[in-house]
Amino acid sequence: MPSSPSGTDRIIAVAVPVPGLGLLRYRAPGTERLVKGARVVVPLGGRTVTGCIVDPAATAPDRGALKDVKAIVDEWPFLPPAVVDLALWVGEYYAAGPGDAMAGAMPPSARQGDATSFRTVTVAELIPEKGPGYISEKCTPAPFPRGPKQRQAIEILTAEPGGVSLVELDRRGVSGATVKTLVTAGLVRLRQDVVMRDPFAGHDEGEGRWTMVPDATPERTLTPEQLSAWRHLEEAAIAGVFRTMLLHGVTGSGKTELYLRLARLVVQSRRRVLVLVPEIALTPSAAGLFRARFGDRVAIQHSGLSAGERHDQWQRIRHGDVDVVVGTRSAVFAPIEGLGLIVVDEEHDASYKQDEVPRYHGRDLAVLRGKMEQALVVLGSATPSLETAANARAGRYDTVRLTQRVHNRPLAAVRVIDMRQEFAARGADVALSEALLQAIEDRLSKGEQSLVLLNRRGFATVVFCRECAASIECPHCSVTLTYHRAVRRLRCHYCNYATPVPARCGACGGQYLEQSGFGTERLENDLRARFPGARLARVDRDTIRRRGAIAAVLQDVARGRIDILVGTQMIAKGHDFPAVTLVGVVSADVGLGLADFRAAERTFQLLTQVVGRAGRGDTPGEALIQTLYPDHYSIRAAAAQDYDPFYEREIEFRRHLHYPPETALINVIVKGRTLDAAMTDAHELVRRTRVHGPDGKVIGPAPAAVSKIKDEYRAQFFIKGRQRKPMRVALMRALEERADLKRKTSIDVDPMNLV
Repeated sequence: MPSSPSGTDRIIAVAVPVPGLGLLRYRAPGTERLVKGARVVVPLGGRTVTGCIVDPAATAPDRGALKDVKAIVDEWPFLPPAVVDLALWVGEYYAAGPGDAMAGAMPPSARQGDATSFRTVTVAELIPEKGPGYISEKCTPAPFPRGPKQRQAIEILTAEPGGVSLVELDRRGVSGATVKTLVTAGLVRLRQDVVMRDPFAGHDEGEGRWTMVPDATPERTLTPEQLSAWRHLEEAAIAGVFRTMLLHGVTGSGKTELYLRLARLVVQSRRRVLVLVPEIALTPSAAGLFRARFGDRVAIQHSGLSAGERHDQWQRIRHGDVDVVVGTRSAVFAPIEGLGLIVVDEEHDASYKQDEVPRYHGRDLAVLRGKMEQALVVLGSATPSLETAANARAGRYDTVRLTQRVHNRPLAAVRVIDMRQEFAARGADVALSEALLQAIEDRLSKGEQSLVLLNRRGFATVVFCRECAASIECPHCSVTLTYHRAVRRLRCHYCNYATPVPARCGACGGQYLEQSGFGTERLENDLRARFPGARLARVDRDTIRRRGAIAAVLQDVARGRIDILVGTQMIAKGHDFPAVTLVGVVSADVGLGLADFRAAERTFQLLTQVVGRAGRGDTPGEALIQTLYPDHYSIRAAAAQDYDPFYEREIEFRRHLHYPPETALINVIVKGRTLDAAMTDAHELVRRTRVHGPDGKVIGPAPAAVSKIKDEYRAQFFIKGRQRKPMRVALMRALEERADLKRKTSIDVDPMNLV
């Protein structure tokens, strides 16, 4: 786009999706419509990129040195201004930069413009003024088609006045050549239709399914406790102002019904609703429930959709064609206007924290977006995060509690199995205790369902040499490889490196390689061997790669087609399976050994959540927790399903050791080709950070707990303090002085994982 005369030029600030870049300024013609949130094509070095206008009336000290905008993609905001502001806040708070943050707010196809993302379908239709005449074989202006395929095509098109796609005609035996003959004869014409891809289609076959179809969704009568909670929530929703409320309800207490009622109330007031769930595995059931109440005015947003489906759903949201959006953490950037309610279900879940730049927390952004939009924010959980609970107890959030299950159903009876005794009696390689196996057998005899949790996938966690004791490690990461028996390969769960199991030890040449430890694949194998007639399914990352697989399995469980469901934490939360009366937890303490201050909190949350899957129907439930540490306070509190004693014990620990939420924390990883190089650079960065006075304590550096990932060695240090901004500013100033370290450094503000 050539520049207009300098007197009418405008300067605009643009965020481009390039890591590490700040806002860039360009000249744009003053005669064009330039608005915040619109996309523009701009030059960057020797290439062109699509960016987003964040300030259509910016300034620059030397406008003559600026480059010209090449093209203006949108006349109206592609991203709503509130989403632009949210992304800019993310870029600053999480030390990511505006480009990375803005890229996260845009759908994957946005950088190329809309046109390339629409799916066009060629449709054949009868020419209206000619079709009936030919069909009746009466007086016709041209020979009536006599070939069987041509006749078949005419019959199909006659029954479909709106036309039939060439793909569908081919599927029904009518080739493109036959259609071309009819077009040449003047009987049929072709048109191009833009088709919105429907991620909800195909649920009968299971392929491409992103929703579970509930058997029935009548509006349930609220219990007295639910009714009291509803009145508080209703009052907040009607007020139409920003407010954050913690809905702290035990598992099975009916939080979802309150979400649905709130959504209806907000939609009736002509505002819209955003519902966040922590994992893709939870979207089918959530989407199914909301679609049952709100029909097709429900959209979904998550990374499991194809690029086309995600684009089309995004466009439906942006055009105001939906009232409710259900999605994972990235849906917090959904282009919803008139937002009146944001629900963050299972708000405690660590999956709301993004691992890649920008490392934002979806729950915290939901609260911020609610503030920007003057919307009610409801954080729901049976096991609130310590951060949320601390905010509630400090009066920053209002709290509504549900202490009883619906219909006065009892919480599951819990037994803690001391695996030290099991190992003494049956050997150290035992995965399933006799008590758990007998309990599963009892459920099978009664036609009830069982759920078995182990938060570790694979068949064996270690393969080692019996002669020299060396274990097989990943050549790219400082971790052992996990054996996956189904594919007969060893795999790294950090970099995905895979290799066949060697015949001999690589260290000593020994012939005897042994397996140790176990994951969900081993549990599935053992249970199939013990209960050969049982219908068994497994849910983990290895089994749900196929599109729609997770929804298909969960639908089968809900409809009683599965007797035993084995899985990782994907099955532990949010699901409502009334026929599940038994939950077994294997290696309940698997996370307690991690060098992470959140280990006890995560263990308590996972156990409490999975125990809550049992007994949600008319039959009381039972849970068996297998552990080597039966007296650990997190396991005891989870067995009692009692949140308050756990909170008091854990917050005291955090207070004494100055961990969040009692203090703010930034985790910094510096990478290098060798560990010495990484440590040297980390020491330099620590020194410079301290010079700039971060208003806190800089701890480290030291080798990271996993010192090498993907051939990069990692050194780690922390910044602790009361105020995040001075901590962040000190670190960023140090990086500005050593710009060569920027690409080697990962910054995580408010980290959820220190390993």
